Amino acid sequence: MLEYLLDPQTWAAFLTLTVLEIVLGIDNLVFLAITSARLPAEQQASARRIGLIMALFLRVGLLLLLSWIAALTKPLFTVMEFAVSGRDIVLGLGGLYLLYKGVQEIHASVEGHDEGGGERRTASYASVIAQIMVLDLVFSLDSIITAVGMTNNLPVMIAAIFVAIFVMMFAAGPVSGFINTHPTVKMLALSFLILVGFVLVADAAHFHIERGYLYFAIAFSIGVECLNLVRDARARKRNAARG
Repeated sequence: MLEYLLDPQTWAAFLTLTVLEIVLGIDNLVFLAITSARLPAEQQASARRIGLIMALFLRVGLLLLLSWIAALTKPLFTVMEFAVSGRDIVLGLGGLYLLYKGVQEIHASVEGHDEGGGERRTASYASVIAQIMVLDLVFSLDSIITAVGMTNNLPVMIAAIFVAIFVMMFAAGPVSGFINTHPTVKMLALSFLILVGFVLVADAAHFHIERGYLYFAIAFSIGVECLNLVRDARARKRNAARG
C-alpha cells in the first residue's frame, strides 16, 4: 500500500485527472449558477450542494461500470451511413437542452422578467437538483471516457472526481453570486451555455471542435468583461468623488 502511494506515476495520474475534471467542470459551474438562480435565495446554496453530491455518486457509478462506458462509443444503429452511438445520443440531447436553456434565459433577461418587468419564472427544488445531476452527467461523460483511456487505476480516478467535485462545491457559491450580481456577466455566461451546447451537438454529429479553442474563447471573453467591470467601478468612484 505504501509503495502504491509513493509511486510517482500514481500521483502524476491523479494530478492530471484532477486538473482535467476541474477544467471540464467550468461549464458545469456556469450551468449551476443559471439554474439555481430560479430558486429562492435561501434554497440556492443547498440545491447546488445536493445536486453536486448526487452528481458525484453518478460519476463514481459510471466509473464502476467501465464495460458500459466503453460500450457507449460503439455504434448502436446507422442512419444513412451515419453510425450513432450511445455517446452521440447523450451529447446530442444534452447539447440541445443547453441551447434551449440558454436561449430561454436570454429571452427572459432581455424581456425584463428577471428585473420585475414581467412575472419571474421559478423552478421547483427537486427539478433544479435533477437538472444539475443530469447536466453534470452530460458534461462529465467525455472526461470519464478520457479518464478510462488514460489509466486503469480505478482508485485514482475516483479520488480525482472527489477532489474536483469538492472544488466545484466551494467555487459554486462565489461564481453564482458574481454571475447573478452582474447582468452583463450573466449574459456572457448564458452565451457560454449556448456555445457549449453547440459544441456538444457538433460532437454528437462527429464534427469534433478542439476544446482548447472553446476555452480560449471563453477566457478571452472573461478577460474583456473583467476590464469592463474595472472601468465601470473606477468611473463610479470618480463620479462619487466629484459629487
